[in-house]
Amino acid sequence: MKAIVIHAAQDLRIEERPVDAPVAGQVAIEMQAGGICGSDLHYYQHGGFGPIRLREPMVLGHEVAGIIRELGAGVTGLEIGQLVAISPSRPCNSCEYCLLGQQNHCLNMRFYGSAMPFPHIQGAFQQQLIADAEQCVPADGLTAGEAAMGEPLAVSLHAVRQVGDLVGKTVLVTGCGPIGILTIMAARRAGAGTVIATDLSDFTLQKAAQAGADAVHNMAKEPEALSRFGAAKGSIDVQFECSGAASALSGGVAVLRPGATLVQLGLGGDMQVPMQSLTAKEIILRGSFRFHPEFAIAVGMMQKGLIDVKPLITHSLPLDAALTAFELASDREVAIKAQINFQG
Repeated sequence: MKAIVIHAAQDLRIEERPVDAPVAGQVAIEMQAGGICGSDLHYYQHGGFGPIRLREPMVLGHEVAGIIRELGAGVTGLEIGQLVAISPSRPCNSCEYCLLGQQNHCLNMRFYGSAMPFPHIQGAFQQQLIADAEQCVPADGLTAGEAAMGEPLAVSLHAVRQVGDLVGKTVLVTGCGPIGILTIMAARRAGAGTVIATDLSDFTLQKAAQAGADAVHNMAKEPEALSRFGAAKGSIDVQFECSGAASALSGGVAVLRPGATLVQLGLGGDMQVPMQSLTAKEIILRGSFRFHPEFAIAVGMMQKGLIDVKPLITHSLPLDAALTAFELASDREVAIKAQINFQG
């Protein structure tokens, strides 16, 4: 079978990999769709991000959906021919964090397509995948492309959970890539009263407005656009920082009201934090990393029509055009979510 393998920065290859068979508790999946994530792009463009670097070839990909072709012994609740969204989160369920219900902090996590541990955890951008049955969430009624959006939507749902009550709150979302836009949708579902979105791309901001943002600002063209929210110590209740850019974080802190919450999702390496302002305004800084139970919730919300991700899937290219797909995904003036069609 074919797989998409990163060897080093700018060295992406389509390679043949062996096909395995499922054992007890596993299923064999014929991959249908896979979304190119920001972390995939970091590996492709830079060979990693922050201190996390590639040290061996690695199959990329963790936003995937496919059709079950074989069931291992003892698997129940799934059927051959069924479309499933596949959670890349594979915690050990036995370490101290798993036992506390914090599986996203598992000490032995095997998250698809991750160079954090060594040997690296191989990803899911391959024509056939062996997965644990518990990773698979039935995606009846969805397209494969929609089902593959379960992972980024789960990231956004997990971030919104960090805040608690959002009803009637004024929310700022900085960075309108897929995670930022999905966070807008999730915040709206959680009752946010007003949502302001910022980015450096008119294209992504147009999508953000369509997703429910009340106001959008291109900070490259309107660098002072947020200043009106900074009067009387600030008027923003919650900031979801999805860009990983220090300027977006500090710009948000300037307009957050005392006691506000800042949720950091974007991963762009270490950054300077305006600690004096955070302290003086008693701002709550929360990190948000990955997800676990939110994955099945995300798929269910899409199935119920509560969140429509279809407008975010701007490109779908065949496996043999993977390099083109990665280049498209890197261009924020034309793409939100580029996906690989493994059967195209």
